[in-house]
Amino acid sequence: MSAEHPPAVDRSPAAEPPSRLRALLPDLSPWHSSADFRRLWLAGLVTNFGSFLTFVALPVQIKELTGSAAAVGAIGAVELVPLIVFGLYGGALADALDKRKLIVRTEVGQGVLAGLLLVNAMLPEPMIWPLYVVAALSAMLVSVQRPALDSLWPRIVPHEQLPAAASLNALRWTVGGVAGPAVAGVVVAYAGLGWAYAADLLTFAVSLVLLWRIAPSPAGLEAVKPSLTAIWAGARYAWSRKELLGTYAVDLAAMCLAMPLAVLPFLADELAAPWSLGLMYAAIPFGSMLIGLTGGWTSRIHRHGRMVAVSAALWGAAIACAGLTGNVWLVLLCLTVAGACDMVSGIFRSAMWNQTIPDELRGRLAGIELLSYSVGPQLGQVRAGGGAAWLGVRASVWSGGLLCVGAVGLLALCLPKLMTYDVRTNPHARALRERREGMAGGATAEAAA
Repeated sequence: MSAEHPPAVDRSPAAEPPSRLRALLPDLSPWHSSADFRRLWLAGLVTNFGSFLTFVALPVQIKELTGSAAAVGAIGAVELVPLIVFGLYGGALADALDKRKLIVRTEVGQGVLAGLLLVNAMLPEPMIWPLYVVAALSAMLVSVQRPALDSLWPRIVPHEQLPAAASLNALRWTVGGVAGPAVAGVVVAYAGLGWAYAADLLTFAVSLVLLWRIAPSPAGLEAVKPSLTAIWAGARYAWSRKELLGTYAVDLAAMCLAMPLAVLPFLADELAAPWSLGLMYAAIPFGSMLIGLTGGWTSRIHRHGRMVAVSAALWGAAIACAGLTGNVWLVLLCLTVAGACDMVSGIFRSAMWNQTIPDELRGRLAGIELLSYSVGPQLGQVRAGGGAAWLGVRASVWSGGLLCVGAVGLLALCLPKLMTYDVRTNPHARALRERREGMAGGATAEAAA
């Protein structure tokens, strides 16, 4: 065909959807650019699925052994203190030690704990106290490992691809959050608790094979020894960054005021739909998964702070609607929308953290992040249960949602730096971007020499 007569371009509406669809699909650039990201992502997917098996099996076993709802609820109590104490210390460890070694060692510890649960379940008369000990030790290991994981992502993914990495990590978590409990229910009901623990142990073995192949990630030259002074230095830095402070405050408000999980069994009964309880539990992670599957657009957003606040307010609004409606299908729809909004907020919180926090402080700030998104839901369970006892189940749900909307709006007014944050112009983001570009340029020059 001659150059004078180029082929006609199909500009009909029918030709547009594929490109629009590609714009919605997850941005896979981190997957293609970093082998370590692929290994870490797959390891997290596998072990997350197994952990959700135990997440369901452990309270079921305590219920079978004690018949007490209070005994089941005590799991949260024994997990809370290790989360608080070791989350902060784990952040200091992540800054001071090789992150890969820390991740691998804590993964080994988690595998040992899964093995202990399996052994206990196979006893003629399983004991109750090891279940609480394992729950507390597991919370401790998660608190140490999570800051190392969160501070490793920015090292292995190019700076401009961090929002895409956050979206892919969110997708990994939600796949486990939907599939794990569903499979666990079948396994526990038809095969027994031992099989759930055995499957969890197997996932840790697979995860370790993947994690072992990740390149070492030693502490930087600026690293300091783990200490209260080091932890306090991280807290001071977080306090100085009002936009980061805003992300913590918004997330705490959303989770403390509008987390409905504790009252879902009672809500299902009040709607005369006990069959819907499993769907209610799955609806929030399902909504999150939908965002992960269609999160390609997140890489094109620059005003992350506004997205954090707006999505948290919409989470509260969706929870309020779930409490106000008397139709179970509308409740499920509202919970799905709420899960989607929560995931959007989480993606942009993670992007702000990863694109602006210096490497030498990343672990300690990840420890503070761990507290913000772990303690909030725990306190939210208490608020929801107390509200249900005082106001009624549905009133507890819708009032919590409205309080969340009001609290997020107030925080947006009080924290203007959160609302004006723009990754293109933020001095911390710009400095970190230039620093990483300089390191990449130096490495290229050294390799050429």
